[in-house]
Amino acid sequence: MADDWDDLVLDEDFVRDADTSEPSARARMLAARWREQAPEPQPWRSDEPPAGWFFSRARRRKWRR
Repeated sequence: MADDWDDLVLDEDFVRDADTSEPSARARMLAARWREQAPEPQPWRSDEPPAGWFFSRARRRKWRR
């Protein structure tokens, strides 16, 4: 009596055709962390560039002269 699993080939096509997928480890970690304490809202844009930004205002003034 042949088993149904004997002819099954676990190749790349089989994996890519899978119906379900799991979130990444980072996504699972962040979801668990945010369940305990939600992150603070962040503005989408800020008026100031990040710290150490290459084109700071002082450097920009000297460059335009």
